[in-house]
Amino acid sequence: MPFAISPSVNVSEIDNSTVIPSSADSVGAISGEFSWGPVNKRIRVESEPMLVSTFGTPTSNNYSTFFSAANYLAYSNNLLVVRAANTTSSFNASTNQSANISIGSEKFWEVLYQNSGNTSITGGPFAARYPGTFGNSIAVAVCGSNTAFKFSNTSITANTIVGSNTIVLNSNTLSYFSNFTANDYITVNGVQYVLDSTPAQGANTIIAKIGTSAAPATANNVSVKLAWKYAQYFSSAPSTSIYAGQQGALNDEISIVVIDANGTFSGTKGTILETYDRLSVASDAVNDDGSNNYYQTILFNKSKYIYAIGQVQNTNWNQPALNTTFLNVANYYNQLAGGSNVIDSAAKINGYSHFTNSDEVTVDFLIAGEADTGTTPEVVTSILTLANQRKDCVAFISPLRQDSITSTVNLDKIISYRNTLSPSTSYSFMDSGYKYQYDKYNNVYRYVPLNGDMAGLCARTDKTNAPWWSPAGLNRGQLLNAIKLSWNPSQPQRDELYQANINPVISLSGQGIVLYGDKTMQSKTSSFDRINVRRLFITLERAIATASKYSLFEFNDSFTQSAFISLVDPYLRSVKAGRGIYNYRVVCDASNNPPSVVDQNGFVGDIYIQPAKSINFIQLNFTAVNGGVSFSEISGSTLTF
Repeated sequence: MPFAISPSVNVSEIDNSTVIPSSADSVGAISGEFSWGPVNKRIRVESEPMLVSTFGTPTSNNYSTFFSAANYLAYSNNLLVVRAANTTSSFNASTNQSANISIGSEKFWEVLYQNSGNTSITGGPFAARYPGTFGNSIAVAVCGSNTAFKFSNTSITANTIVGSNTIVLNSNTLSYFSNFTANDYITVNGVQYVLDSTPAQGANTIIAKIGTSAAPATANNVSVKLAWKYAQYFSSAPSTSIYAGQQGALNDEISIVVIDANGTFSGTKGTILETYDRLSVASDAVNDDGSNNYYQTILFNKSKYIYAIGQVQNTNWNQPALNTTFLNVANYYNQLAGGSNVIDSAAKINGYSHFTNSDEVTVDFLIAGEADTGTTPEVVTSILTLANQRKDCVAFISPLRQDSITSTVNLDKIISYRNTLSPSTSYSFMDSGYKYQYDKYNNVYRYVPLNGDMAGLCARTDKTNAPWWSPAGLNRGQLLNAIKLSWNPSQPQRDELYQANINPVISLSGQGIVLYGDKTMQSKTSSFDRINVRRLFITLERAIATASKYSLFEFNDSFTQSAFISLVDPYLRSVKAGRGIYNYRVVCDASNNPPSVVDQNGFVGDIYIQPAKSINFIQLNFTAVNGGVSFSEISGSTLTF
């Protein structure tokens, strides 16, 4: 302790209560094609509904990735998802589909557009939030003035063309109507119709669609009311905000509606997705509480569907409020178009690269989905390499679709595919095929690779038991949401698969569909050729390594060495009590920390583990004996496997 200059009492605390941290929920990770959502950004998903709301529903192009993710979430609630896309060829839908806008995420927008002053965007005034064809379903409506919100007039002559679906309104005051556009509502003598086209400035007619009601008779001075189509969703018309009024400005407010025109997001055409009331077009606008009220900023921060990227109808919007009279505009409606999504092997590999840094992101399971659709396993190879480099997670893969979903499954091709993959490694796990499941979003049945389920079984086992328990068998290996398998391996086929380190998934009569193997892809016969042992060591290494960081920069002496043993021993004792290991020993003293290690600023802790083994083979011996034999005299024999 530092010495005081004058007499005093100094109080300090020393924290020697460090313990091995408990393991958190297991984390799955997947990258692939999705219909919507941020591109090349890790998003944590907790449920299938959240998966849908973030990344859209499955399509015929991406259902393998979607359901691999959804199947994992059926067993667990912790999945990291990266939407992969070729960012140079995937475009956001916009109001100018030839603009080829590519905004992959909010970060991309901030760096390249919002904060850089980039004015080269020509797709305005609105663009879909993310690339992809889902954006083509979005429409945007804007009411830009008080006079375009609602209007009434009782001095109009209405001429009805008998037998047609039109009303002709003759008026010398048509300029009052010029702020209203096609599909806005018009009420004549209490009967509501819809404008069939945008009124032309200076013309004498407005043509309206007539519904089931009869057309009104020709009359003078009829009552005519016009209303913005979406006025019913707002309590009042846009006008001048308090802030703008204080700055000597006028007419800065607008109201915005985001519509699901095709029903892609909601399932119902014309569904209102978002409404924004009385936003300001003044670039410096704020609310009474000081929060931002500029419409482009509000949409960036709050909208799930669009960006505002330009002016509506070449107005004087988007400038400071001071003494500005903002121009009123006619009601605006436009459906976005030009959205596209392009994905290739390079994009998928780049997606998985977001899980590379183990210090930055914790991952337990890398889920391949149907990563490769051809015969060259580029993406799967990269996933296996990633797992082998991290050495704290397991990659889960399935055979190629063309080898698994055929009238006669080619076992040799499945085994050959496995042999083309990375060298022998205990950080990967391969299953035997695909399952058949119902796609409720498209009312069809799909064959989906099993690797999402395999990772899910491990995650579920972590919750119900512990990572060192095998996820296979009738107790823990029951699959969910499976109608049937692409093929049900027979015993001879299972033997061949298991010898090739491929884990059979089988259908047992009356007992469901079950994972019937727990081998890793390590060819060498050792404890690490079983996934429960591999995951045991991953768990121990991660937990003890995390706790050991608190020994960095301490002195390598007997005190620190004893503290390390005191830290690790209780944890391993608890794992032993949980049936994860048979026995263990921790060595950290002068025997493995001699002066040569100490002088190099090193520290060595040796941890010896006898891992528990899962039962893969059961021998039951039934022996018939004659009457009168005493069973206590019968001794069994030991069968060696």
